[in-house]
Amino acid sequence: MFIAHTKDTMSTIYLDAVKIRQQVFVNEQQVPYELEVDAYEAYTIHFVLYQALETPVATVRLLPLEDGKVKVQRMAVLKEFRSQGFGKAIMKEAEKFAAEQGFQQIVLGAQLTAIPFYEQLGYQIVGEEFLDAGIAHLMMEKPL
Repeated sequence: MFIAHTKDTMSTIYLDAVKIRQQVFVNEQQVPYELEVDAYEAYTIHFVLYQALETPVATVRLLPLEDGKVKVQRMAVLKEFRSQGFGKAIMKEAEKFAAEQGFQQIVLGAQLTAIPFYEQLGYQIVGEEFLDAGIAHLMMEKPL
């Protein structure tokens, strides 16, 4: 297992990230493609976890915000690879990267079904429930 990251939207890493997101968000969750791939693609750092040399199984992206914050977005693990620790591994790598870049807080909008996963990683719920792409979410945060 290894994790790679990029800001280059022409790279294989980015294209692998989009393939995972397409499968999980567009195909499984019925999120419209035009909402899934958005105007922030070129401003984010895209991470992909590879199970073997060429098997991308998980992705996440980080969007730098103001005031020392960074936002986790588009966290996804392919269905056949869930519950094997890949989500935790890629989140830990993204958090480590964010801390190394000097960010002090990490925030995210979690789908309600993912709340226990993020709580296990030390995130706390802040704010009220909201809809994103028609799916209920809660904001969560964690100091780095």
